[in-house]
Amino acid sequence: MKEKRTKGLSCERARAFPIEKALAKLGHFPTATSDKAAWFLSPFRLETQASFKVSKNLNRWYDHGEGTGGNVIDLICRIQHCTVSDALRIIGDDNSSFFFQQRPCFEVEQQDKILVKEVKELANYALLGYLNSRYILLITAKKFIREVHYSFKNKSYFAIGFKNDSGGWELRNKYYKNCSSPKDITHIKKGNGKLIVTEGVFDLLSLLSYNEMLEAEYDFLVLNSTAFVSKAMEIMKGYLQIDLYLDNDPNGRRTTQKLMAHSINCLDKSMLYEGFKDMNEWLIYNAKKGLGQEARDVSLLPQRQTRFTPDGRKVREK
Repeated sequence: MKEKRTKGLSCERARAFPIEKALAKLGHFPTATSDKAAWFLSPFRLETQASFKVSKNLNRWYDHGEGTGGNVIDLICRIQHCTVSDALRIIGDDNSSFFFQQRPCFEVEQQDKILVKEVKELANYALLGYLNSRYILLITAKKFIREVHYSFKNKSYFAIGFKNDSGGWELRNKYYKNCSSPKDITHIKKGNGKLIVTEGVFDLLSLLSYNEMLEAEYDFLVLNSTAFVSKAMEIMKGYLQIDLYLDNDPNGRRTTQKLMAHSINCLDKSMLYEGFKDMNEWLIYNAKKGLGQEARDVSLLPQRQTRFTPDGRKVREK
């Protein structure tokens, strides 16, 4: 005997609910996006390289790390550990966080907005431990990042915060990677004629933890998302030398190629961390293995060479 149909939302209509919006309402935000797809850190496990793809045209998701995928109903069932009926009620319930086209858009956006409550000097023990686990020097980090306390869906969180040019914050801790609106690039201007471009703040912090001498020689541009490549091109016009430290993944390489095609002043510096996904992954590996000095690009060496101890501290050699 067939189960009696409830008055709730039908599966067909629920499947039309945008997966990107569902993920945002569950606290997951893309690390890269284009017209056709968005990439996320998997909501099912901890990872540092985004392997979770959302097809905007098909409104389907695929987790490359597991080889699984599906529609928005499958996704909510998996994340919320609920049944299909529960997922339909979550999507269709006016009182839930999803508001499936039941209220004006501005009310939905207000409900889901990250609200920054407090910004202060970095001091939280958990955040300091997170920086240490990624071998970022605290003295370097404190020049660029802050400790941000915020709320999302009536829950309180804290994270490392990196402010963008529009006043929004890139927010990171051991478990979450998200941002407050508005999303934008971060251009750190020091009046230098040379520019370093990175994808994220940890790429910048890793580079300066590796070679602090660069801070006095360069301005910095952190994309915060490769979707801002056009905006980066405008900023690059004022520089005679632009060093690109973008990720060694397909998206990072495409962005590097676009920027190099746009300006003859661009230099691809990703060979420094060849074989690694990004600058931070390279830094962690070399710090742990004690191979930082041997693996260095000679053009980046300061006047006095620096080596890493096994615990990631830098030791000067006379």
